[in-house]
Amino acid sequence: METGIGFLALLLCLYLSWALLQVLCRGGWTSSPKNRRSAPPGPWPLPIVGNLLQLDSRPEKKFAELAKIYGPVMTLQLGCVRTVVISSAQAAREALQTHDLAFSGRTIPGTATAHSHDRLSVGWLPASSPTWRSLRRIMTLHVFAAKKLDSTRTLRRQILEDVVAGLRKSALSGFPVEIAETSFRAVCNFLSNVLLSTDLIKPNPEEEDSKDLISVMRSFIVELGKPNLADFFPFLKRIDANGRRRQAAVYYGQLLLMIDDLVNKRLQVREKPAGDLIARETDVLDSLLDIFEDKREETIGMEHIKVLIMDMFLASTDTISTTFEWAMAELLRHPDKLSRAQAELEQVSGRGNPIEESDIPRLPYLDAIIKETFRLHPTAPLLLPHKAEEETELCGFTVQKGAQVLINTWAICHDPSLWEDPGSFVPERFLGGPGPIGSIDIKGHNFELIPFGSGRRICPGLPLAMRMLPLMLGSMINCFDWKLPDGMKPREMNMEDVLGVTLRMAHPLRVVPFLCEPM
Repeated sequence: METGIGFLALLLCLYLSWALLQVLCRGGWTSSPKNRRSAPPGPWPLPIVGNLLQLDSRPEKKFAELAKIYGPVMTLQLGCVRTVVISSAQAAREALQTHDLAFSGRTIPGTATAHSHDRLSVGWLPASSPTWRSLRRIMTLHVFAAKKLDSTRTLRRQILEDVVAGLRKSALSGFPVEIAETSFRAVCNFLSNVLLSTDLIKPNPEEEDSKDLISVMRSFIVELGKPNLADFFPFLKRIDANGRRRQAAVYYGQLLLMIDDLVNKRLQVREKPAGDLIARETDVLDSLLDIFEDKREETIGMEHIKVLIMDMFLASTDTISTTFEWAMAELLRHPDKLSRAQAELEQVSGRGNPIEESDIPRLPYLDAIIKETFRLHPTAPLLLPHKAEEETELCGFTVQKGAQVLINTWAICHDPSLWEDPGSFVPERFLGGPGPIGSIDIKGHNFELIPFGSGRRICPGLPLAMRMLPLMLGSMINCFDWKLPDGMKPREMNMEDVLGVTLRMAHPLRVVPFLCEPM
């Protein structure tokens, strides 16, 4: 008897807990019958956890499997968060082009709220806010505009020559180098010179300050990408149940202190009488401080400027270095593709030389390699999460206001109806053959391949990435021959990946550079 009463009490507690969660989740899956009928289809959710138990460490792959059952627009209940997953190029076009404004919101992860980052960052602010528009305008005009990038061409060349010089030393010593770290340093120093007129990372890889900075930046990026209970059960955000926000705040705080110090030193320099100032080029920080002091953008404060600088470092360095590593890994795994790329480079740039930016338009195979790398290893397989700002009709279904919207670029890039042999590395598919794939670009217009997103939320750093990637990749494979360490054969390479904010190699690529021999 007591056992029966205890069991009934347990059932009652479970029911009350579930009912409470419905209230806390604001009706997560208790919408009206009308809305349930018109919502995109999807697997039936369990009480409390919804469809979370159906996911694993690679949600983009699981979403792609479910899309084969429920279609390219489907609904999942991830804890308390109603989520619509888009898995086809056609549906992505309708969401990000036709309904760009309606889906321009952001679902804010708990770690992004550390130090109020979400209220200051162009990545998380609502696209409808004046502050967001001001920050995007600043990035477009003062950092990533074609004219601005053209003016920093000599600087990119100098950074590249520094990288080549360092690799030549490694080639003479015979020691392997870590590809992602090499490119991370190059991109970080280019940005730090453009933004702040200084090298943030010293040339010597063993200098402790440089190693610490790289470690902190990477740790913060990794922390942002870790699963967080509060992202599925928003009522847990305040208590930070698994400590994700607290840990992110530690790394974020260290980066803020570094930016604070650099900005404060610049403010002190600007306070000196004009006659005492040393002549130098105006950098982006000067432009930002001019905008702040002249009140040209009324919604922009000093905290926005500091966070904007940090955002540009974090987003650009991680995206470019990750893609560069994957491209090098695929070329080493496919020696025939590497030989073809080197032959093209020898014809255009001359074997053994860093390439010039003016060479890039005459290197179609190099361009195809970069596109194929973005396709096979999309940097952000689900992009950053969008949010429906209003109830919207999408592909015949109703997406409720407030729903999280995920664009599964991984599924689109591995769709066999779009790509022949989608699991293989085939740069030749982009060399202008019959059909639309041959002439595709990655600027957000061709939804078969949108590694940087599309619409008003497209990554503003796209122009920089598309200058840095071919410049670095072309120069690395033209100036050096590369071999895997310890006699490893190409097919023995570990190509496992791990998903965080970006899709990284699970095991960092380490290779040995050799001074190239003329072909």
